Amino acid sequence: MPKQPKHWQNFIAGQWCDAERSIEVFNPATGEVFASVACASLEDVNKAMSAARECVNSGELTRCRPTERAALLRRIANEIRALQQQGAELLVLENGKSLADANEEFAVAAGYFDYYAGMADKIEGKSIPLGENYVDFTYYEPMGVSVQIVPWNFPVDVCARSLAPALAAGCAVVVKSPENTPLAMTLLAQACERAGLPTGALSLLCGYGNETGAALVVHPEVDQIVFTGSVATGRYILREAAQQATPCVMELGGKSAAVVFADADIDELIESVRWGIFFNAGQVCSAMSRMLVQREIYEAVVARVTEFAESMAFDDSFTAVISAEQKARVLAMCDRAQEDGARLMTGGKSQDRQGYFVAPTVFSDVSSSSELFREEVFGPVLAMTPFDTEEEAWALANATDYGLVAGVFTRDLGRAMRASRALSAGQVFVNEWYAGGIETPFGGVGLSGFGREKGQEALYSYVRTKNVAIRVSNN
Repeated sequence: MPKQPKHWQNFIAGQWCDAERSIEVFNPATGEVFASVACASLEDVNKAMSAARECVNSGELTRCRPTERAALLRRIANEIRALQQQGAELLVLENGKSLADANEEFAVAAGYFDYYAGMADKIEGKSIPLGENYVDFTYYEPMGVSVQIVPWNFPVDVCARSLAPALAAGCAVVVKSPENTPLAMTLLAQACERAGLPTGALSLLCGYGNETGAALVVHPEVDQIVFTGSVATGRYILREAAQQATPCVMELGGKSAAVVFADADIDELIESVRWGIFFNAGQVCSAMSRMLVQREIYEAVVARVTEFAESMAFDDSFTAVISAEQKARVLAMCDRAQEDGARLMTGGKSQDRQGYFVAPTVFSDVSSSSELFREEVFGPVLAMTPFDTEEEAWALANATDYGLVAGVFTRDLGRAMRASRALSAGQVFVNEWYAGGIETPFGGVGLSGFGREKGQEALYSYVRTKNVAIRVSNN
C-alpha cells in the first residue's frame, strides 16, 4: 500500500490543483494534525462551475446512448473498489472510524455507482392521451449543474449517494467536501478520473462553508443544490437559493425515536442499540437518539441498555467524535440534561484516553419538554422515556420538529402497520434499526428536510420533466 501523502489537492476541471492556503486535517483518535488539503479560492469555484457548465452544454453525458453512461458508472464502481483499501486507511485517520467501518463505507460507495448504472438507461417518459388529433409525451432532462455539499460524518458514502444518480441522469457535479474530513473523498475523484469521466463532469473542492460553500450556492451557474448538514446551514442555503428559485434537496438531521413495546424481542433491540446510537459514536443523522419504552418493561430495558453501553466503552470498535469542539458540545448537553432532571445511568463524560472520545451515555426518565429529548446531540447519547399507551407512544415519538426516521419494536404486525402510519418520519424501521439499503428512499419531513436520496426515487431529483404536445393535422 502506498504511503499516504501529507498534502492533498482539489480536483478542478479534470486537473489536480493546489491553492495558496491550506486546511489542516486532524486525527480525532489522537487530536493531532496528520495532513493538509488545498483550500479552494473564489477563482477555483468559478473555474469548477465554468467547467461544469461547459460539460452540460457540450452534452458529453447526455448525447451518448444511456447504456454508455451506465458502462461509465460501472467502471467508476470498479475503480472505487481498486482504491478501497487505501481509501479506508485514510478515512480511519481523518474520521476516527474503525477500519472495518471505513472499508464498508467504500464498499457502499461503489454499490451506489453499480445501482444507478442499472438505472441510467431506464429514465423513461410517458405518452399522454389527448384525443385523436394530438400526440403528447414527456421526457426527462438533467437538472444541469448540481452543487453538492457533503457532511463530515460519512463523507465517502454521502458523496457517492448523490454523485452517482446525478451522473446517471447526465448532470455535471461540483462537490464541496467537508473541511475536517476531506481526504478520502479525493479517491472518489481519482476513481472517476481513471474511469474516463468527461472533463468538468466532476470537480471536488475543499474549503470553508462560509467561503467556498457560500460562493457555490449563489453562483450564477448553479442549477441545483444538494445539502446534507445542520438545520442552521440548511436554512441559510434555502434563503440564498430562494433568490433564484434554485431547486434543492435537503437532509438536515433528526432526533429519531425507537418505540419499544412490552412484547418486543429485547435481544434484537440491544443489537439495534449497538448500531442505532453507538455506531460511529452516534454521529449519524438517523441515529436512534431516543428510546420510548412501555412502562411495564421500562426499568428492565433501562438496565439492559445501560449494561450494554458500559460494555461498549471497552469495545475497540467504539470510535471518537470528530473534534474537540464536538466533544465539548456533547458533554455540555449531558451536563444540561442532568440539570433538567434526567437520570444519568452511565457515561456523560469523556473517556480516559487520548483523542476526542465520549463515553457511551444513557439517560433515563428524560422529560419530553427537555433539550435532550428534542434537540440533536450528534454523539453517543441515548435518551430513554417511558410511555403507557400506544397513542402516547406515537405522540411522544412525534414531539420534535424533526422527522427523519423512526422505529418500532414489537411482535404485533397490526401494531407495526399502525406505527408506519402514525410515526411522522420519512422512513420507519420495524424490529431492526437501519433496515433497508441503497435501494430504499431516504429523507425526512419537518426540520429533517425534503427530497429523497437513495433508491429509484432519488434519480428523479436530478432530472426535470419536459412535456411536448403536438397537434396532428388531418390533411
